[in-house]
Amino acid sequence: METLKDKYIDPFTDFGFKKLFGEECNKDLLLDFLNELLHKKEGRIVSLTYLKNEKLGRSDEDRKAIFDLYCENEKGEKFIVEMQKARQAFIKDRTLYYGTFPIVEQAPKGDWSYELKAVYIVAILEFVFDDDKGDDPNKYRYDVMLTDIETHKVFYKKLTFTYLVTPKFHKGVDELETRFEKWIYVLKNLKRLDHLPERLRDRIFEKMFAAAEIARLSKEEYEIYLNKIKTYRDWKNSLDTAKEEGKIEEKIEIAKNLFKQGVSPEIISNATGLSIQQIEKLKTDL
Repeated sequence: METLKDKYIDPFTDFGFKKLFGEECNKDLLLDFLNELLHKKEGRIVSLTYLKNEKLGRSDEDRKAIFDLYCENEKGEKFIVEMQKARQAFIKDRTLYYGTFPIVEQAPKGDWSYELKAVYIVAILEFVFDDDKGDDPNKYRYDVMLTDIETHKVFYKKLTFTYLVTPKFHKGVDELETRFEKWIYVLKNLKRLDHLPERLRDRIFEKMFAAAEIARLSKEEYEIYLNKIKTYRDWKNSLDTAKEEGKIEEKIEIAKNLFKQGVSPEIISNATGLSIQQIEKLKTDL
């Protein structure tokens, strides 16, 4: 059976994320992370209760949603936390859709004043938004609320979307200034580390690194995690192959157009990266 060389599990896998943050024994890890993420907005969270993470639509035709983590604090406020490894073209649509479930389920039967408890959707991403690549290369956190377009003032405070784009977090361990930055560093780099850095030594991070050790997984847990890793690698290899094939097809089309304009094979080779042999074959085919 294949063995992994990594020391710690990848938190951007379903198994890894739920192992670290979704088990009752590790609830204090999630509590600490959410308090560092959100305390300026909503005050410190004292306790969390895990809720059923599968939600069905109002009818059989509606799509169901399965959250990575869904929990509630002592005030009745709801938190959805999503970890997304693979690129999602419509990640904003997806998180908005998720946000509708904790809102709708607050409606009781009978008379209702429509007062809602706050809802927080947190998405931790291992990729950059397609429409964000031209923005500040160091802006990795996005906090989104309903605002007035003209005044830019927050219009409604009870629905918050927070996106953490980890590829845009560039600080090394010695540059970390806040506890929140330490959390982002750990989430981004855990799978690449081989020990707990001294700068991160405290009870919470020591517990997290211990829980993340692959060597401590049971045989069943290890096989589940290994299958998750293999599935992702197969998917990524297929995607990379498709992209590379697409690039080659694009280069061939460029070469054909240059041929029609009378451009020499040497110049076409420099322009496209195709070999002289490939270009001569194209010329023969044309």
